[in-house]
Parts: sequence; structure tokens; C-alpha cells
Amino acid sequence: MVKSLALQSEMAQEFGACVFDVTLDCEDGAPVGGEKDHADMVVALAMQTYMASSKSAHKPPARVAARVHPVDHAAFEQDVEIIVGGAGKALCHLMVPKVEAWADIERAAELVDHFSARSGRSDALPLHVLIESPAALHQVHNIAAHPRVQSLSFGLMDFVSAHGGAIPASAMGMDAGLNGSGLDQFSHPLVVRAKLEIASACHAHGKVPAHCVVTEFSDVQAIKAAATQACRALGYTRMWSIHPSQIRPILEAFAPPEQEIDQAVSILLAAVQADWAPVSYAGKLHDRASYRYFWQILERAHQTGQHLPAPAQQFFSRH
Repeated sequence: MVKSLALQSEMAQEFGACVFDVTLDCEDGAPVGGEKDHADMVVALAMQTYMASSKSAHKPPARVAARVHPVDHAAFEQDVEIIVGGAGKALCHLMVPKVEAWADIERAAELVDHFSARSGRSDALPLHVLIESPAALHQVHNIAAHPRVQSLSFGLMDFVSAHGGAIPASAMGMDAGLNGSGLDQFSHPLVVRAKLEIASACHAHGKVPAHCVVTEFSDVQAIKAAATQACRALGYTRMWSIHPSQIRPILEAFAPPEQEIDQAVSILLAAVQADWAPVSYAGKLHDRASYRYFWQILERAHQTGQHLPAPAQQFFSRH
């Protein structure tokens, strides 16, 4: 966790923007019986990062989140009390795993709000949720519609495990698909269907779809292929990493090509000149529908730390 926070700071300096979140994990990171000590450590790290970030006027604010235990776990309430009560103002969001229904979010939101004020936070802490079972997938549109949910992530390995052996272990990885020897996470029909359902629900309700991990962290080609497929074919706008070496390949895959960035800048500057009336560019008509699309291209370029031409930097200047 310390190394991830240090890398986030280094890359924020390099790119001029915080290009990835760090999620401090209490679900899988805490040893059995050591949940309280682990949560205390998360609070200390989050607050240390928050204080260091707030002291620098020229550095992009850090983005630190925490993943707590599921709502039906004995340590859930303790996690929320310690982490949100102690570091709520330092968090960009709280990740809630194994959400199955609207009621799970309601319970989480109620508890989070109860302890959030203690930390000095004035606004509602956003919730990110993990979809990790067939039952959750059945409720995914309802879950995505909840106003406190900001993002949905796909929990691949738990999803496969939840099928009781009906999905082969190869679907947890990339090797089978890359070698053409079996069904991997991008070719097994049930897994691909789950990814598409989650992405569709997010886009229907204005939420952020976050793609699952690639466990082959030493295989750069695997992470590049997965990130490209997630972004270009499945409609995901974010992706999880489990190792620092995966971050740059993910950013590269999710970043729009330079040609698209230049096109977006030209069209949007023409739109500004026309007070957002329709314009002609390269022999094609553009209006507010396409302006929205090209603005999203620029947003994605900014979020992934891509260099923007000088005329476009005004759109993202900090005041």
C-alpha cells in the first residue's frame, strides 16, 4: 500500500494529474483476527497522504479509497466506524464488495453517513460496489440506479467461484484465450455476458464501469490486450490493477490516440467560436451530439495523463 501511494504521487508529478486511485484493501488484505489493526493502519495511511497532499498547492490532490468487508461480514461495521469515522474526509470513495441488492447499498450508505461527520467530511462519501455473483448480476441495473453508487466493478474470480465449478478456472485468466487453448475471461460466454451487463447498466445510469483485474501481472502483453479489449470492445472506462507494473499499460490502452485528441480539440474550438451552433469540419457536420462525444475524448485524455495541445489546456486549468 505504501509503494502504491508513493507511485501515485510520482506519476501525479509526471502527468500533472492524478491518473489512478489507490484502494487500501481491508477485505482481502486483513488477516483473520487482525481486522481492527488493519483498519487502523488504513486510517493512518489515508490521513498521512491527505495531509501531505493538502499542503501542496501545485500538486494534484491524491485519490485514496478503502475497500471494507462485505455488509454481511462481522467486521463490516467495525471497518466503517474506524475508516470512515477516522479518515472519511481523506477518501475519494468507499468500496463495498459482494453487493447483492439495493438493500445492501442502503445499509452501507446509512452507516457511512452516520460516521462520516465525525471525520469532518461535509459531503456524502461516494460508494463503489463490486458485482461478484449471478444474483448480483440479476440486480445490476437496480444497483446501478442507486444514487449513492458512483461506480460498479466486476469481481471476476469471485464471480467464477460463485458458479460452483460450472465455469472452468481458465476463465479467471488470460493465458487460455491468448494461446487459443481454452475459454478465458474474454471468451467464456457467461463471463463476457456479465461484463457487458455491468457496462450497460453503468452507462444507462451515468455510473463508471470498472473492469476486473488481470492476474498475470508479469505478462505485459496480457495486460495490454485485456485493457484494450475492456476499453474498445466492452465499454469500460476504468480498470483495476493488482501490481504497479500494470498501471502504465492500462493508461496507454485507455488513452485516446493522439489523432483523436487533435480532432477533438479542433472540433471543440470551432464549436466555441460558433457559440456551440453546428459547424462543418473536414466536410462533416457536427453539432451538440458530437460535441459531447469529443468532449469525452478530451476528458479521457486528461484523466489518463495525455499531453493536450495548448489551446485545449484552458478546459482543464485549475482555479
